[in-house]
Amino acid sequence: MLYKKYFRKTSLKQKGDGDFFLEEIKKKKPKFFLEVGVFHGVTARNVCELLFRIHKDDFKYIGLDLFEENEENRFEVMPKTFFSNPLKQIYFKYIKRQDPYTMEAVQDLLSNFKANVHLIKGNSNKILQKIDMSKIDYVFLDGGHDFDTVKNDLNHCSEVINNYGTVLCDDYNLSYAPGVKKAIDKFVESHNYRCEILRNGRFAKIEKK
Repeated sequence: MLYKKYFRKTSLKQKGDGDFFLEEIKKKKPKFFLEVGVFHGVTARNVCELLFRIHKDDFKYIGLDLFEENEENRFEVMPKTFFSNPLKQIYFKYIKRQDPYTMEAVQDLLSNFKANVHLIKGNSNKILQKIDMSKIDYVFLDGGHDFDTVKNDLNHCSEVINNYGTVLCDDYNLSYAPGVKKAIDKFVESHNYRCEILRNGRFAKIEKK
């Protein structure tokens, strides 16, 4: 299955990264998938398409994001929401009449999987502690990139890993966001988990030994 961009922005824009990402998920065939950092919903749509192929309607996708640019994320590392492509600007402004970085726009993109999808608007530092992680078997972590946020997100994912689930972290070796690597390394060391660095440092896959 090839990773599709659906005429939107995605952090997995480098050639081959999206396809590699889907192959990693396919290996585990998760039924309860959590994504922290949904952005335009491109990864969410690809994940839902893949899980539907594997499980039909027997899967759940949970997506968490701030879904807006505000004071909470103005210093965060995130893909730019502005389209340089004039066709995309016209499409969203005059045809779709929506900002793709909103929960409503992502819900529209995922409308084929309405019964399987649950989107949550909010800060992961506050929201993750309210989610029942016991049923989650796969997490794609691509939310806030500062050390404290990554540390918090990972700590709330411990139950997933201890239940033999997988946490796949994006941007492990991102040079201008060193807090990601630092938080992951400390988390893995303190819990004695297995961590596999994939795709030349793009991803870090964390699992129980």
